[in-house]
Amino acid sequence: MSTTSTTSSDATADRPIGLATPISLTEPSGVDRAAHHRLDEAWLAAAWSHPTTRVFVVSGGQVLIDDTADGRTELVMTPAFEAPVTETHRYFLGTDDDGVSYFALQKDTLPGRMDQSARAAGLREAGLLLSPRDVGLMVHAVALENWQRLHRFCSRCGERTVIAAAGHIRRCQACGAEHYPRTDPAVIMLVTDEQDRALLGRQVHWPEGRFSTLAGFVEPGESIEQSVRREVFEEAGVTVGEVEYVASQPWPFPSSLMLGFMAHATSSEINVDGEEIHEARWFSREDLRAAFESGEILPPYGISIAARLIELWYGKPLPKPTH
Repeated sequence: MSTTSTTSSDATADRPIGLATPISLTEPSGVDRAAHHRLDEAWLAAAWSHPTTRVFVVSGGQVLIDDTADGRTELVMTPAFEAPVTETHRYFLGTDDDGVSYFALQKDTLPGRMDQSARAAGLREAGLLLSPRDVGLMVHAVALENWQRLHRFCSRCGERTVIAAAGHIRRCQACGAEHYPRTDPAVIMLVTDEQDRALLGRQVHWPEGRFSTLAGFVEPGESIEQSVRREVFEEAGVTVGEVEYVASQPWPFPSSLMLGFMAHATSSEINVDGEEIHEARWFSREDLRAAFESGEILPPYGISIAARLIELWYGKPLPKPTH
């Protein structure tokens, strides 16, 4: 099966051929980040005061979402003139095809709602409910908030930094250094052997029965292919040969980019490290179907690219427990 991805602007453009369902957080949002406006203070001020501009608050990785009468779930946004007051933690997220500008405000707490119908939600919940536009805005805002909270001081001289470029730069006024949001590349891979069985593992801190693909961070000076092979061997003792890229997924928990792969094992004996991976097993498709349906094995979280990689091998959506 093909793992080639396309670059069209169609709603399925970011879905590699062969994936049974879209990857959460990756579908085209319809919002242009318009990075060329981030340093244009006059343009930003005009955009902020425009009546069509929409604003939402992000706090601790959460936003307010609300269910509509027709069964959809939406990100709670307001016109700029109704938004909470803040000057420094205001992040420009982009514009859509209708010229609507979007901003996020970082606050210590989420605002209350008089109608009491809205609820706070993080990406693991909201990412499965919101439209591609809303989840794209939320991912952008959550990633910026995480970075802003953790990088308030200059790594060069230790002085406090200030926000610039509409939330996309922190600048040190003492030494002049500019600091940019970090993204940590991580590999996540579905490993198969000569019998076309899939290797799934359970992390030490996961609940009993929760199995998923192996994953790990790319180390300095390492290619992503090298990282796949190293991580699989370190965690499960299995050697890997061919590595095929499938797709990526932003994962701002707090600042990762998941790079998804299909990897082909050249050995089958499992020897888990016991530190990250508590247990690992080879599954045939029939083994996995029976384990999922019986409830012996819990599937990976629905928002993660892990489920999509397993589906790519499995050939269709994963089965649900029957009891």
